[in-house]
Amino acid sequence: MVSDEIIPNVTPLETVSAAPEFRQPPHNIQAEQALLGAILMNNRAFEKVTDFLEASHFFDPVHARIYEACARLIERGQIANPVTLKNIFDQDEGLAQLNGAQYLTSLVRAVVTVVNAEDYGHLIRDCYLRRSLIDIGETVVNDAYAHDAEDDAVQQIEIAESKLFSLAESGVAEGGFRPFASALASSIEMAEAAFKRDGGLAGVSTGLTDLDRKLGGLHPSDLIVLAGRPAMGKTALATNIAFHVATAALDDPKLDKEVVAFFSLEMSAEQLATRILAEQTEISSEKIRRGELSNDDFHKLVRASQRLERAPLYIDDTPAITIAQLRTRVRRLMRQQGLSLIVVDYLQLMRPGAGARADNRVQEISVITQSLKAVAKEFNVPVVALSQLSRAVEQREDKRPVLADLRESGSIEQDSDVVMFVFREQYYLEKAEPVQRVDESSEKFLDRHEKWVQMCEKAYGKAEVIIGKQRHGPTGTAVLHFEGATTRFSNHVDEDHIPEVH
Repeated sequence: MVSDEIIPNVTPLETVSAAPEFRQPPHNIQAEQALLGAILMNNRAFEKVTDFLEASHFFDPVHARIYEACARLIERGQIANPVTLKNIFDQDEGLAQLNGAQYLTSLVRAVVTVVNAEDYGHLIRDCYLRRSLIDIGETVVNDAYAHDAEDDAVQQIEIAESKLFSLAESGVAEGGFRPFASALASSIEMAEAAFKRDGGLAGVSTGLTDLDRKLGGLHPSDLIVLAGRPAMGKTALATNIAFHVATAALDDPKLDKEVVAFFSLEMSAEQLATRILAEQTEISSEKIRRGELSNDDFHKLVRASQRLERAPLYIDDTPAITIAQLRTRVRRLMRQQGLSLIVVDYLQLMRPGAGARADNRVQEISVITQSLKAVAKEFNVPVVALSQLSRAVEQREDKRPVLADLRESGSIEQDSDVVMFVFREQYYLEKAEPVQRVDESSEKFLDRHEKWVQMCEKAYGKAEVIIGKQRHGPTGTAVLHFEGATTRFSNHVDEDHIPEVH
């Protein structure tokens, strides 16, 4: 407990009503003096508060400068006391008003013990948080009164909520050293979970055997970038994975419920739901949209929807969402429902937010990818972010993408833990049907066309997920089956493994 000699008692309730109309911001000068005195008398007191207390937390600007000067000296391995600080503050006008160096000496003389240094630090920080809360409240009120504000009411609420959460979490996460035994225990727990789980996965299963084998599942705190050219099936694959994660517990009661947050910046929630229905019912999305359904098809859709509506899959189709908005909504969902996976479709459609300054698009993307990685670490869940590829792919004979094909590739490649590319050779082959040349004989053309047909047959329904980067594992290619009409990805079965029918 803080001693009464330094920290005054709380004002009794009966005197509150007599307080003047003008209210000073929350502060505790006595606690600031006591802490500074303790640090100047014994620099070890600084070690008790340095993890959570900053100079900006002090109410008195002179006290803030003293604390900052102490921190600089101590971090350089020097002693911070009234003597060593005298030269620093000889020209300080604020300190001069307090009798200069004598004030530093008086701080030390007033100290009885340094035992309470940490308590003083928490009191100072508490007052700072209260002042910050008042500032946020005043900003919210002023913005609400401003009818010509750029942000509408809903956006103002989200901004306010984001600021409040940021304030609540500031300094909460304790950093610093972690005993190796603790890290080792976490590693063993992860291995145990993988050992007990079917398939031996340490992360969240994608539902695709070959891809899971290559990745070991989607790991918590990882940023996984899924890239591809248009029409390759990026959204379809991400949707398939998200839906599998959200419904795994519906099919197996032994599994825990996995909540998925899907941010669809390009497609509406209804379009996404239609894709999922098409994939689950094997009825083409085109037929569903047009209503070209038989009675059996319609009943199949109804039965599927009754099952799927129980899936903990949450879709946010806000266009051009900012990182701050995404973080706020993720935090809200995790608090209310839990969270296992975040999907963003796609990152180039995001905005860094009003507070982020970027001179060009490359810097903007860098801010976005860094922020998405921070979100993955903050909530300890995998984040799958879709990304477009540059047109350079189309200029090459070999259309298989590489890391350099990523738009604004530097930041995306650097910040991500895994980079995967969706590639379907069938798409390019179908667009490259041979045309007979003027000087070409019919025989040669038919031979060339037959080879093309054979290549199309070999590539039909086949998709590749090329792992171009994996921070904690090997690169390689996972082969999948793709059904275009229903946008469904599934495990690929090679012809050599198709059982014979007797």
